[in-house]
This record gives sequence, C-alpha cells and structure tokens, in this order.
Amino acid sequence: MNSKPFLSVVVPLFNEEESVRLLYTKVRAACESTEKPFEILFVDDGSQDGTREVLRELHHEDPRVKVVYFRKNYGQTAAMAAGFDYSEGETIVSMDGDLQNDPSDIPRLLEKMAEGYDVVCGWRKNRQDKFWSRRFPSVIANWIIGQVTGVRIHDNGCSLKAYKASIIKNVKLYSEMHRFIPAMSTLTGSRVAEMVVNHHARQFGESKYGIGRVWRVFFDITTVKMIIGFVSKPLRWFGLLSLPFLVLGLLSLLFAGTLFSQTEIDPWLVMATTGFLFFFLSVHLFAMGVIGELSMKTGDFSPKKGLRSNIKIL
Repeated sequence: MNSKPFLSVVVPLFNEEESVRLLYTKVRAACESTEKPFEILFVDDGSQDGTREVLRELHHEDPRVKVVYFRKNYGQTAAMAAGFDYSEGETIVSMDGDLQNDPSDIPRLLEKMAEGYDVVCGWRKNRQDKFWSRRFPSVIANWIIGQVTGVRIHDNGCSLKAYKASIIKNVKLYSEMHRFIPAMSTLTGSRVAEMVVNHHARQFGESKYGIGRVWRVFFDITTVKMIIGFVSKPLRWFGLLSLPFLVLGLLSLLFAGTLFSQTEIDPWLVMATTGFLFFFLSVHLFAMGVIGELSMKTGDFSPKKGLRSNIKIL
C-alpha cells in the first residue's frame, strides 16, 4: 500500500485452514465498506495444518494482507500482542479466526469509537456456544473480573474489540491477558465502551478452549488486580500480604513462650517452629516488595522482546 492504513484488523489463527479464506473475504468486504485504507494482519500461531499455505496465497493475492508466522504455538495472547505490535493503523480491531465473530460488526465498532471512546468491546449477548463448558464459566469469570478490577464488562472473553493504536500498543500482554485488555487499558485513563455484537456457531474444526483454562484465568485475575491496584507501588502490595503472616508468627512465638516452662518440649518446639516459619515468610514477602520497587525503577523487560526471534513476517 502507498498510504498508511487507517484500520488494522488483527486475527490470530491456529489450525484454521478451512475457515481462513472465507474469513478473509468477509473481513475485506467489511473493511471496504468503511471507505478507509486498511490492512488485515493474520497471526499464524504455529499452525500444524495448511493454514500457513493459505495465508501465503492470500498475501500474494492482496497486498493489504500481512502475515506474522510463529515457529510454534504460543497462545492467543502472544499472537494478539504480535499483531498489535506489527500493525500500522490508527485504529486496531481484533477478532477470532474461527468465523464465530462477525466481520460485519467492524463498521459498527468504528462508529462507536467515533463517539469518543478509546476501547470498544464486543458483547456476545446471544452466544452460540455450549452452556456448561463455555457460557456458564464465562458468566462467573466475567462477574469476578468486574468485581476485582472495577471494570464491569459483560463479556471480557469476546475477541472482537476495537482500540486506538496509541492505547493498545502501550498495554503489555502476556500469559492469558488478552481477556483483561479493557481493565489493563484503564491504566492509561482510557474510555471503555461495550456494544452487542453478533456471534455464530463454529462452522469448521473444534474449539481450542475448554473448562481446563479456568485455573489459569483465576491466577491471571490475581495478577491483573496486583498490576491495576499496585502497579506503581509493589512494596505496598507485598507489604499487605506479609502482615497476616507477621501477626501469625508473633502470636505463635508468644504462645510458644507460654509452653516453654512445661516439661514436654514437643508442644513448645512445634509452636516455636511454626512461629519462625510465619515470621520468615513475612520477611520474604516484604523483601519481594522491595525487589519489585527496584524493578519498577530500573527494569526494562518486555515479554514481547522474547518473541521476535521466533517470528517471520510477510
């Protein structure tokens, strides 16, 4: 393209050989309807089927198609992060590559952003997925995420979202953090909106996600809460965590002191050992807070840097 695109559509893919060409056709039609210059950036997350060959063909057929190849499967969050990193548009739209998100919603997302929002999240109100394995856990997770982060979105897991590039490129993504982008973006003072979008049943292949990811979401929620609430003051976070153990340690040592005069040494030894363990755990957590403070002041690590040696660009 001769001009810089206004819109970048980022689509992570993993073993989506059957759907990728149809998806491209629908995304292209939706983007052309906006009458703005655009690019479509597919991120192949180490697919083992023919996805890579189809993407290579699309790239040669349409110069607006860019492709990022991962040498192995890193997960959806890493794929999205790479797509955001290499996109050039002022506005970025992310979506899944399984045809469950509807590309025709892209112009509507852009219209909502034009009202002054920095992030617009899709809400799959009529979600076409299995209830017990997908929809029910999602409802619980979204409620917990809203309570913990204070950003109450009905559907954090919906990949169909629109962002200002200046916002999303400054959100550090790793682990399973792609579902927490609305909460993470509030660190930069972003205005977040939500709108109902279409959702379709999967046409090809099988879902890459199941009930087994729940435990990872739980740990990521804890991480996000720490980042949002204590991003500039890790010592306060770890200091608060250390206080209960400090109190338990002191109480255990005091109780051990009352047992010291008894003839049997076992109760005293047990309580004294317990007290010292709690005390040293408290000191350990406090020390982690100090290290966190030093890292915030002097560290420059970015999870994205580690991916560059495993990426090929078309």
